[in-house]
Amino acid sequence: MNLLAGTQTGVYRGSPGAFDKAVRVLDSDRVMRLRTFGPRTYAATRSGLYRSLDGGDSWTRIETPRPEVYAVLEHPLEEQLYAGTHPAHLYVSTDAGETWTELEGLQALPSRSEWHTPRHRDEAHVRGLRAAGEGRLVAGIEVGGIHVSDDSGETWTERRSGLHDDVHHVLVGEERWFASTGDGLYRSDDRGRSWQRLDRDVEGRYFREAHRHDGRLFAAATAGPPSTWDSPRGTDAALYESRADGETLQPVEYAGGPGEFVLSWATADDELYAGTTAGQLLRRTDEGWLGTGGIPSGIASLSAVE
Repeated sequence: MNLLAGTQTGVYRGSPGAFDKAVRVLDSDRVMRLRTFGPRTYAATRSGLYRSLDGGDSWTRIETPRPEVYAVLEHPLEEQLYAGTHPAHLYVSTDAGETWTELEGLQALPSRSEWHTPRHRDEAHVRGLRAAGEGRLVAGIEVGGIHVSDDSGETWTERRSGLHDDVHHVLVGEERWFASTGDGLYRSDDRGRSWQRLDRDVEGRYFREAHRHDGRLFAAATAGPPSTWDSPRGTDAALYESRADGETLQPVEYAGGPGEFVLSWATADDELYAGTTAGQLLRRTDEGWLGTGGIPSGIASLSAVE
């Protein structure tokens, strides 16, 4: 088992136990998300969408209607490939990316005119895409909240009430969902119809991604967005674990903390790994979170491959 790491300059591939020997296997613009579905791995980047059929050794660019791809989903129950872009549009392909159709129902949502972020040309983007059952899609918009479709993306319903709109990541289960945002970590126990904020007793408010593994919830927080991370204290981040799905968040020590902020997570061979802003790969062990090597760029996304 190997790990792929998405960075500002492309994708690296390496053994989890010696990640300082990882090599760059894709030269691209900033990687927004890596996703693996069976034998296929996708890299959603600001210079396009790429696919690998051999565990990341080689990549093919998939032409998309818009070049900046921030999210990708291959639906496990349907022969459909989805691409979420900047600006915030959603496209579907039924022929492995040869042709695309826009799912215009996303543009018809009542809040669409409110979606924007000054840091990104005052435009929003589709930051997260998840499948939550047959026909059900969950889309996270930065900045625009969370929205749900029950007909494979044709029509959409807003699920943003009580949730901060700056959505970075959505983690979905059958009923319980988690949203990592620029101002808080949230949980929904009713598929997004209502949201509960989980981070009221911690200092950091900026969350990038949450992960569930072995009955626990893992998340990391820092005080502010990337523009604040070059301070003398670094990111001033914290790493949290919870045995109660976020009802309580227990801070834990980790290699590189608090100067390095955990951006990404992956499970490989039932071991949990995390990637940091400094490019360090961490592994959770009985002795705590230990470093296993690093690469020259921050690890924005991780994916395990054969």
